[in-house]
Amino acid sequence: MDEPLLRQLTPAVIGVLVHRGVDFATAEDAVQEALIQAALTWPDRRPADPKGWLVTVAWRKFLDAHRSEASRRDREQRAEAEPPPGPAEAADDTLQLFFLCAHPSLTPASAVALTLRAVGGLTTRQIAQAYLVPEATMAQRISRAKRTVGAVRFEEPGDLATVLRVLYLVFNEGYTGDVDLAAEAIRLTRELASMTEDEETAGLLALMLLHHARRPARTRRDGSLVPLNEQDRSRWNTRLIAEGVEILQTALGRDRLGEFQAQAAIAALHADAPRAEETDWVQIVDWYDELLRLTGSPVVQLNRAVAIGEADGAGSGLAALATVDPGLPRHSAASAYLHEKAGDLPTAARLYAEAARSAPNLAERDHLTRQAARINHAPRG
Repeated sequence: MDEPLLRQLTPAVIGVLVHRGVDFATAEDAVQEALIQAALTWPDRRPADPKGWLVTVAWRKFLDAHRSEASRRDREQRAEAEPPPGPAEAADDTLQLFFLCAHPSLTPASAVALTLRAVGGLTTRQIAQAYLVPEATMAQRISRAKRTVGAVRFEEPGDLATVLRVLYLVFNEGYTGDVDLAAEAIRLTRELASMTEDEETAGLLALMLLHHARRPARTRRDGSLVPLNEQDRSRWNTRLIAEGVEILQTALGRDRLGEFQAQAAIAALHADAPRAEETDWVQIVDWYDELLRLTGSPVVQLNRAVAIGEADGAGSGLAALATVDPGLPRHSAASAYLHEKAGDLPTAARLYAEAARSAPNLAERDHLTRQAARINHAPRG
């Protein structure tokens, strides 16, 4: 059985059923039943029109679920509407399904889970393992999300910006469990980009590819983090970098800048430097200025301060950092780095230890703890 093909077809088949008036949750259940039947029959005889076969079987499953002796007349009326076997509608409803799963009425966590389930074709168990939660918990989350969007008219889905935020959330979940969520996010974003000419969708895809290209060099064999300036750049995936840069250049050429394009431009400048010492920090600061203008984000302010420290010296970086809310996550880590760069090692060690205590994950905590220990054990002149 061709599992990649089934995964690709699943969103479109669900979309066809929803367009026929089937509510979202029921449509997904019917399609899952059709997929089970495909698993049993396709190894012996794969249909000439896989999508048409799945639509027909899913529709029959839907009809069967609603038949009973007490509603014979209604059953017969539905049966008359049953489409004959053959090619399905040519319209691809995957894009609308993206929007429905990322509807603003859902919480970000629910939107991510529903997108992975309905559009990505992942099982509830796979999603639960990826998020390190019990399968029953994830099943409840997905079930609640289905009920929420079940009341939403299919013609009134969420907007593209919401879809992109959901896909970026999926990407940033990383590589936990038996599902590579970063790779899955790239696959979904690539699919979305093929269906729209939107510059920000292209920018997000470029950003994902450029970040993903550095993945092989991000960790050591013991799982510890490798900072960007210490990474072995020969291990970066040059094919993904080239693809990301090409996609970004095309998007920027349309002259409608958005935040994902600006972030991708920063990532491209890092990828373009053969060595960390050759990074064009002046251009990176310029792009952070653009990104701050677009978003007003305090996180961008924080990263901009570090970039200023690289471009103009630690003193300038610390002056820029002084305008950033000190309660912001990773503020202590940025301050520690800039103080070390300025030569104030006691303050840097203290701040690294402080940052480690509030680190969002174990790998980052271990890295910051090692940085503090490195400075504390370094010979003082």
